[in-house]
Amino acid sequence: MKVRTRRSAALISGGLVAVLLAGCGSEDQIWPFESKDRMVVGMSDDILSTDPAAGYDPGSWLLFNNVFQSLLSFPPGGSTPVPEAADECGFADGSKTYTCTLRDGLKFSNGHNLTSADVKYSFDRAIKINDPAGPAPLLSTIASISTPDDKTVVFRLKVPDATFPSKIASGAGSIVDRQVYPKNGLLKGGKMVGSGPYKLDSIDKSQADFSVYSGYQGTADVKNSGVTMKLFRGDQNALKSAVEKGDVDIAYRGLTAKTIAALDTSPSAEKDGLDVVQGSSAEVQHMVFNVEDPVVGKLAVRKAIAYLIDRYALVSKVYQSTATPLYSIVPVGITGHGNSFFNTYGDKPQPQKAKNVLRDAGITEKVRLVLWSTPSRYGPATDDEFQTIADQLNASGLFDANMRSVPYDEYEKGIAEGKYGVYVKGWVPDYPDPDNFTQPFFGDGNVLSNNYDNTDITARIIPQTSSMTDRSSTRQPFIKLQDAVARDLPLLPLWQGKQYAVAKDNVRGLQNCLDTSTVFRFWELSTAG
Repeated sequence: MKVRTRRSAALISGGLVAVLLAGCGSEDQIWPFESKDRMVVGMSDDILSTDPAAGYDPGSWLLFNNVFQSLLSFPPGGSTPVPEAADECGFADGSKTYTCTLRDGLKFSNGHNLTSADVKYSFDRAIKINDPAGPAPLLSTIASISTPDDKTVVFRLKVPDATFPSKIASGAGSIVDRQVYPKNGLLKGGKMVGSGPYKLDSIDKSQADFSVYSGYQGTADVKNSGVTMKLFRGDQNALKSAVEKGDVDIAYRGLTAKTIAALDTSPSAEKDGLDVVQGSSAEVQHMVFNVEDPVVGKLAVRKAIAYLIDRYALVSKVYQSTATPLYSIVPVGITGHGNSFFNTYGDKPQPQKAKNVLRDAGITEKVRLVLWSTPSRYGPATDDEFQTIADQLNASGLFDANMRSVPYDEYEKGIAEGKYGVYVKGWVPDYPDPDNFTQPFFGDGNVLSNNYDNTDITARIIPQTSSMTDRSSTRQPFIKLQDAVARDLPLLPLWQGKQYAVAKDNVRGLQNCLDTSTVFRFWELSTAG
């Protein structure tokens, strides 16, 4: 499979498809910009790293996606990567070799040329540093990288990996200047040198300032003169106050579901010129079962729980309908989405079926259960969510369930030691592909730590789908995978999130920043009037 810039076509899935990339920042990019607006964006997330070898959190990737280039990128609303720093890329050797040719004239913001040597250096460096909070796991299929010339980079993979283009289109594929970034350690001091549409001018704990990089060569059509990020560091009330007072143009990431719902229906918000903008999201949350636990290790107990949970009541009561019920491992909007859990357990509580499955297993007493939560990782509503689920289970008369909340470090330790039978796991994808919702959960060294092993999934379905370059053809194998998980119940999908931002009503382009790729595109933002 080859993907090319708009100067040619893309060979995708054996067919020729025209690729139109509006406003490419190449020879026809116009500088300076028609709009001189500087945008002010607020968020409550921390930025944990300015070095792409270490950052793996939403705040850090927001920086990476705007300051660095990757070989490929996701267009607004799209899940198929297209060339960015590359002019074209393509697979060979049964999706075990991936070759990219760079655009002409690429330069870092410090004036250094960007060549294939920088691309190789960036990937080798991230893999070698292998920071615990870094993206190295996404690059684990790389066997070697060669650079036949200054514009060509060749990735040889350990196994067929058709998802490789999506992986390197994410923040994990950020290209750094080999003359600036140390080989064996991280670049300190909050410095960033990239070739993306923006430069980081300054950053501290409360604010990051970005200016437009006039030498940028890529697909982004920049519509503003710079961006200031106000960092509220978890203070959701301060973020809400800032957007209401007009101190920020946009409040992104961090407003509670109740705040969003209140602003969406508030006459005063409308009077003050505020809009609630909704976008698509692939964020999901699951209830996870330790299949070796003495209580939920019994399939009948897990099935009874699946029959009793009322997702509609859950998202309505706790999340004010800012999320939607989820009945699959792969969420809506991603290839491979199905409704395996809906088909198996329905969409409404069925207490009689829950009772029958317990009685058939010889369980006649109330099932005593602890549901473990950690709001410091998955948001303040997580405790309310798991308490609501406990109440739903107890209302059936079949369970004696309680919610227990602990700090994140203690939580992760308890899971690793097998102390918890039922716990919560949220997931924001690294890239919008069904592989990223399945392999991390069911593959080797998975993130769930719930002792579930299905060799049909790990030895057949995951390797099979990993080699399929036509990603649309993976739907049926992923449906089969989800049917198997619905039968075995190592986890239970709960909800799929929606992305929201609150903005002044003269802000334009925000819709192009809120999609399943999770890329917040500074360059799309502008103001009218």
